Amino acid sequence: MTRPVFEFEFTAAPEHIDELGHVNNAVWVQWIQTIAVAHWHSVCDPTHHDAYFWVVVRHEIDYLRAAYEGDRIIGRTWVGEAPKGARFDRLVEFVGPDGKTCVRARTSWAIIDRTSGRPIRVPPEVIAPFV
Repeated sequence: MTRPVFEFEFTAAPEHIDELGHVNNAVWVQWIQTIAVAHWHSVCDPTHHDAYFWVVVRHEIDYLRAAYEGDRIIGRTWVGEAPKGARFDRLVEFVGPDGKTCVRARTSWAIIDRTSGRPIRVPPEVIAPFV
């Protein structure tokens, strides 16, 4: 099943560069969170935003090629298959200016009820806008 893809552009700034001269691995993790949160805010019902938040429970990241200062990076994200209880997977890829994938990731997120502060089963109405 094809899922809608959300895109977000990043630019590798001097503070993103490590001693090897390329975007630091920790920056890619920050960008994974940035694009996921931007996607959530762009699609979710405002009442869902007020009722729930998401936390990362697992990252799987493949670092495929370097990106350098000044590179414009296109981040793409979409949701995975059906949620498992409170967890829902999100897939992310970052493409460099040459059109080649720099980083690919699968991240598991858990939905938390803001009132109770506890994980809940992902409600179908929360999933609907993403699929």
